Amino acid sequence: MSSRDPAPTVSADEGVPAAAGEPSSAAPVEPAPVDVPAPPEPHRSRAAARTWALPVGVGVLVAALFTLYSLAQWRAYVVKSWDLGIFTQLAQRYAALEAPVVHIKGPEYNLLGDHFHPLLVLLGPVYAAFPDAFTLLVVQNVLFGVAAAVVTWAAVPLLGRVVGALVGVAFGLSWGLQHAVDAQFHEIAFAVPLLAISLAAALRERWRTAAVAAALLVLVKEDLGLTTAVLGVVLAWRARRPALLWLTAWGVGGFLLATRVVLPLLNPDGEWAYGSRLDLVAALSDPVGLYDPAKGYTLWLLVVVTGAIALRSPFVLVAGPTLAWRFLSEESGYWAPTWHYSAVLLPVAYLAMLDGIDRARRGRVRWLRRYSRYAPVVGLTASLMLLPQLPLWQLTNPGLHFAGLRAQAARDAMAVVPDGAVVETDVGLMSYLVGRTDVYYLGNDNPVPEYLLIDRQGGGVPQEWGDVLQVAQILHPGVPFEVLHARDGYEVARPLED
Repeated sequence: MSSRDPAPTVSADEGVPAAAGEPSSAAPVEPAPVDVPAPPEPHRSRAAARTWALPVGVGVLVAALFTLYSLAQWRAYVVKSWDLGIFTQLAQRYAALEAPVVHIKGPEYNLLGDHFHPLLVLLGPVYAAFPDAFTLLVVQNVLFGVAAAVVTWAAVPLLGRVVGALVGVAFGLSWGLQHAVDAQFHEIAFAVPLLAISLAAALRERWRTAAVAAALLVLVKEDLGLTTAVLGVVLAWRARRPALLWLTAWGVGGFLLATRVVLPLLNPDGEWAYGSRLDLVAALSDPVGLYDPAKGYTLWLLVVVTGAIALRSPFVLVAGPTLAWRFLSEESGYWAPTWHYSAVLLPVAYLAMLDGIDRARRGRVRWLRRYSRYAPVVGLTASLMLLPQLPLWQLTNPGLHFAGLRAQAARDAMAVVPDGAVVETDVGLMSYLVGRTDVYYLGNDNPVPEYLLIDRQGGGVPQEWGDVLQVAQILHPGVPFEVLHARDGYEVARPLED
């Protein structure tokens, strides 16, 4: 073949050259197909749905039971704190795209100067759609349900479907979450699912998810920046990725920025309002005095509901900052397991239990490997035994606990106050008024209101202050008021017109 002869062509069928100038019997060569991503296989979608079906069921159960309790509490006009009114005013402001100025805390009080919780801006759209204080209770219950679903998702692969689901329910109905629901809404409702997501993702070695959830904790409350800092260390050690220590820097930086800059800047007194409640020097100077039975009981509950195997996990370190500021404070209300202060501890405890079981099974200590099989049963038994002592048990006898004997009197008192009015009141009916009036708390130095409403039986006004007219003179001396309504402890007055 000369150099001028055309190059031989290749037969697609036989792979041999055809003679030059002869027609080829092979089919023409088609261009190579372009790779197109295949659509997700149906069985994968079904597998994902099956994976989450049980956890979602547990989450819905927990949220539904808590909402049933909140509804019974709401209809009975049972008051636990003024925080629901405060956060409702915050949600109103965010819904209107305004700064969170909350008159219940004080005239023109920016609530970001009380606690650092910018993540609560998420309440704005929800409140805009459902403008009522009860909405915040439902939001909290749903967030706790989400956390219960996440714990179940982490527990099932390790313990099986039945035991894993029971552990998820036990967490969802645990003492810390029940007391938080009983105390009504607080910002820590957002921290509970974030902690659960972060630690559950760490168990599954999903480090990016774990880091993002941990980072968001800084935006829930200023002290949780220290929790994020500890989480950064735990995740970096667990993943063998020193780069995850950026979370520690983020947490410490967020805590310092909040407590040294933002809170003093926005607080009327120019300081971090809660910093004075923690005196480390005084607390550590008397180590023996640090002990109190209430502190011991809180720790005991954390240990017993996890079958004590949570202590096998480094996850327990994440509870350190919260336990430290509570137990080192002179405020005795922080020490006991009641109110909402322990809610953030329970996802740590239950995920530490799961991690402890996993580590014990893979460990070299024989007795611990054996005990890891029974630890969930020990924890579940303890949780079951605690139930009659917890708030949700009141639903077994609603006629006793939620009789609402003064419900009609409460409705009659509120009917006297028109929509949009400026009202000064105690905590008794604050949460019911805040959705339709501009509420001020009578414990502050407020302007003269259009209406003054007190609950002499359950609103927190000192008995020695007397009736509504006497309270009016204490709060606004020299301003004459007239009584508009008085029934079953609810009293309403307004200033006399000139």
